[in-house]
Amino acid sequence: MADGTAEEFDVPANAWKETVRDAVADIRAHRDAAKVEVRKKIHRRTASPQERKRLYAALKRDQWVDDPLLSRWMRQCWRRGHNHTANQIIIRSDQVRTFTRAEGGNVWLKVPGGSGCAPITVPLNTTIAPEKTLRLILRGGRVEVHYQIDDQSLRSSHRPVGDRAIGVDKGYTEVLTDSDGRRHGQGLGPLLSARSDQLKMRNARRAKLRSIANAADLRGDHAKALRVRRHNLGTIKKIRQERAWKTRVRDITYRAVNAVADNANVIVAEDLTRRINNRDRGPGTNRRLAAWTKGITAQALHDVSERRGSSLRLVNAAYTSQVIPGTSTLGRRSGDWLHCPHKGGVVWDADHAAAINILDRDGDPDISLWTPHTQVKQIIQERDRHRSRLPDQDSSTAGYCRCGERNIRSDQQ
Repeated sequence: MADGTAEEFDVPANAWKETVRDAVADIRAHRDAAKVEVRKKIHRRTASPQERKRLYAALKRDQWVDDPLLSRWMRQCWRRGHNHTANQIIIRSDQVRTFTRAEGGNVWLKVPGGSGCAPITVPLNTTIAPEKTLRLILRGGRVEVHYQIDDQSLRSSHRPVGDRAIGVDKGYTEVLTDSDGRRHGQGLGPLLSARSDQLKMRNARRAKLRSIANAADLRGDHAKALRVRRHNLGTIKKIRQERAWKTRVRDITYRAVNAVADNANVIVAEDLTRRINNRDRGPGTNRRLAAWTKGITAQALHDVSERRGSSLRLVNAAYTSQVIPGTSTLGRRSGDWLHCPHKGGVVWDADHAAAINILDRDGDPDISLWTPHTQVKQIIQERDRHRSRLPDQDSSTAGYCRCGERNIRSDQQ
C-alpha cells in the first residue's frame, strides 16, 4: 500500500487483502510441510537426544534461519516456486449477497465489481446458498464458487464405525486390501490404465500437430500455424476430461476408505510419503505406475478417519509385502504372490500378507515410522535368526502360526 502497488489491482481493498492473506497462508502451509521433512532428517541424522531436542525447538520456533544446519536442510526441503495464478479471488461473506428469482429456484450471487463498477451478478446451478468466505475461480469461461462446509453436515460423518483395528495395504489394481483379505475399490486399476494409455496416444498426436504448426511458421505460413494451434491444440476439452477422471478416482477411493471405516475404529496404514526407488519395469509399466494416485488415497484415509471419528495410524512400509505373516521370515515375492520358504511352501496373496504385516507392525518397539529400510531388513533377519535357534519340539503348528510353518508351541516358550 505504501508504494502504490495496491492501486494497480483495480478491485476493492477487501477483495485483494483477503486474496493476499490466502496466498500468505499457502506459503506458510508449504513451509510447514517442509518442516515435516526436516524433522525426519533430524531424527535420522542426530544421535544425541539433547541436540535433537534443541533442533526440534529451533524448528518449531522459526529460529532455523540462525542455525546453519537447519537452514541448509530447509533450503533443500522448501522448494520455493513461482505461482502465476491470475484467475481467482477471495471475497468475504459480508461482501456477498445471495438471492433467488423464484421460490425454490437456483441461487444468484452478487459480488463487488472493480473500482467504480457496478456489482457482478453470477447465476449458480444450485439451490443452496454458499456461506462464509468464497473463492471465485474463472475457468473455461465459467465461474466456480468454492467455499468451506462443516464436516458434520455431511451424511458420511454420521455413519457408525467398527469396533476393532484393521490394517490396510494400498494398491494399484484396487484402492485398499484389508487384513481380513477383502479388496476395496477394485475399479481403480482399469481406470488408471485406461487413462494412462489415452494420454499416451493423445500426447503423441498433439506432438505431431505441434510439429506441423512449427513447420508452418518456419515456412512463413502463419495462418495455418494459427489455425492448428487454435482448433487442434486447445486445452478446454482436455481440462474438462481430466477433471471428470479425477472425480471418478476420488469417488472410488473415498467409497473404499468408507467401507473400511465401517468395520474399523482404528485403521493402520503404510506411510508412502517417502520416494520409492525401484527397478525399471519398462516404459509401459513405469508410465502406468506414475499415475498411481497414492496421494489421493492418503488424503482419503486422513479425511474419512477424521470425519467419522476413527483413528488413523501410519507405520513403516519397508518389507511389509515380503514378510510371511505371523513370522519374521522373508518370503519369495513372485508377482502378486508371496511364497513361504519353509517346508510346505504356503503361498500368500502379497497384498493380503502386507495388510496383516502392517497391522502387526503397529506398536512395534524396534521399527518406528522413520526407521531406514536397511535397518528394518536387519531387524527382521535378526528376529528370524533368533527364532531359528529355538528348540523345535513339536512340528504341529495348527493354531499357532498363520502360514503353517514349523514353530515352537506357545506352552513350551
